[in-house]
Amino acid sequence: MLAPCGRTWHHRIKLNSRETLLGTSALSQSPDSAETPETLLEFPDNRLLIDLCGEFDKNLTQIESTLGVQIVRRGNQLAVLGEADARDKAAEVLQSLYIRLEGGRDVEAGDIEAEIRMGGSDTGTGTRDGDQLEMFQGGRVEIKTRKKTIEPRTEAQKAYVQSLFQNELAFGIGPAGTGKTYLAVAVGVSMFIEGHVDRIILSRPAVEAGERLGFLPGDMKDKVDPFMQPLYDALADFLPGKQVAKLIEDKRIEIAPLAFMRGRTLSNAFVVLDEAQNATTMQMKMFLTRLGEGSRMVITGDRSQVDLPRGVMSGLHDAERLLKDIDSIAFNYFTAKDVVRHPLVARIIEAYDKDDG
Repeated sequence: MLAPCGRTWHHRIKLNSRETLLGTSALSQSPDSAETPETLLEFPDNRLLIDLCGEFDKNLTQIESTLGVQIVRRGNQLAVLGEADARDKAAEVLQSLYIRLEGGRDVEAGDIEAEIRMGGSDTGTGTRDGDQLEMFQGGRVEIKTRKKTIEPRTEAQKAYVQSLFQNELAFGIGPAGTGKTYLAVAVGVSMFIEGHVDRIILSRPAVEAGERLGFLPGDMKDKVDPFMQPLYDALADFLPGKQVAKLIEDKRIEIAPLAFMRGRTLSNAFVVLDEAQNATTMQMKMFLTRLGEGSRMVITGDRSQVDLPRGVMSGLHDAERLLKDIDSIAFNYFTAKDVVRHPLVARIIEAYDKDDG
């Protein structure tokens, strides 16, 4: 019968080889010095242990490569070998992931990365019931949507999500790949599902082609949709496709360029302005003053990727300067360390930041 974790026999061979080599040189060492330090963890449910290891042990490999440890399977136990601090961290991550599995949640690469970055901050299992604000009492933050439950993967993301639930107006500022828009849309969907708002409005400045969209084929929607596609993609992650289409048809979800917001009062809505660094100061003022009764507004942007014509001030920069001291307006900042896309993205951002500096 196959071993539940594919690396079991492979690691036993490697471990035995190490013990043999150490034993050979042990004539000149004390017995204690020939032993490899390890932390032993026992997991009672073998089925969950299989999920913890992952297909072809990819989960264990990710932990090993990130923390610089070796993980050896021994029956229903995992032995973690390496430096003391790294062993302790790996053991904490493994235990937290196992608790996650006990609570009926899946373990994916991003979840492992989140545990490594943030540590196991919750000793409970499963998803808490009740209002979303209750989740801030225990440490773990979860955003419930129709298709999945979203969890912040860095401390900055966690603080950002908390800010979105607690403030009527919040800014998320930082480089690409830090989850600013994704998490904002997730919170909007969650609040919509729970009945806290009646509609979701997602907007972006369409400046990549100077907002001169006439050369594109089709009607206005066809011309605008390419600029809005990242917002459609985020919605598709949280709601079934047919439901998204129906809600858009019923105007309960709106996705529109920033220019279409003029003259409106947005009441009982969750409103997101994405790529706000490409809004002019007048556009930003116009958008911020659309906030109506019972609404929440999120402004996201990356100050390093302004596409406005030379000499035109970014509305995001101006709003940050003017509004930073107003109570009930939250500013949340991200760095390259919060990038949750491919690891190379963080290195690319750091390289550009270093060059600009």
